[in-house]
Amino acid sequence: MKKVTVFLPCRSGSQRVPKKNTRKFAGISGGLLSIKINQLINTVNIEKIIVSTDDILVKKIALEFNSEKIIIDSRPDYLASSETSTDDLIAYLPKIIASDHIMWTHVTSPFITSKIYFEAINKYFECISNQDFDSLMSVTPLKTFLWNEKAPINYDREIEKWPRTQTLKAVYEINSGFFIANRNIYINQNDRIGNTPLLYKINKIDSFDIDWPEDFKIAELLYKEKFDYD
Repeated sequence: MKKVTVFLPCRSGSQRVPKKNTRKFAGISGGLLSIKINQLINTVNIEKIIVSTDDILVKKIALEFNSEKIIIDSRPDYLASSETSTDDLIAYLPKIIASDHIMWTHVTSPFITSKIYFEAINKYFECISNQDFDSLMSVTPLKTFLWNEKAPINYDREIEKWPRTQTLKAVYEINSGFFIANRNIYINQNDRIGNTPLLYKINKIDSFDIDWPEDFKIAELLYKEKFDYD
């Protein structure tokens, strides 16, 4: 079975949702971090999990799993501030990961389960083997009325002013659930996707991303409902 190495960034100092990685979530100690590590450990086609952090509590929680899969990367301060760009982190990643195939994911997507990861990783290897695509990223299909500042971007009002949403051509939101690519793409293209990524579709609930305080509260309610936590 072909496997990937996971890059799991978990810096301290979240400004919008304080301690969002580790605060109790839906009654679960260790919060989003514990949920995500458990999902990743139980994904059989994941070989290693690189937890990249400057947070002592993140390190403590990750090591408590006592899993051979987990490796802690003590991220340098200059890559752990709110001003750090994703591009800088992309350049850093191949310096700490030597594996050929890398999946970048986040703790803030608690509904992306082991099953979803497993199927997406298998699809990635199938696609690159057939040379159909060079990478994979998770997206959420959108079929709704989308405009820029002047006009619609996914339908033509000269043809039909208000078409049925079911008939609209889908556009895709990059939901940041996961990105899978070869290490050489990080080195040669300075990116976490290549030139021809497969858009791997997941639904709105599974792709729910926690970015704001209200997201955290909504996700807790959804999680309790979906996974029967009371």
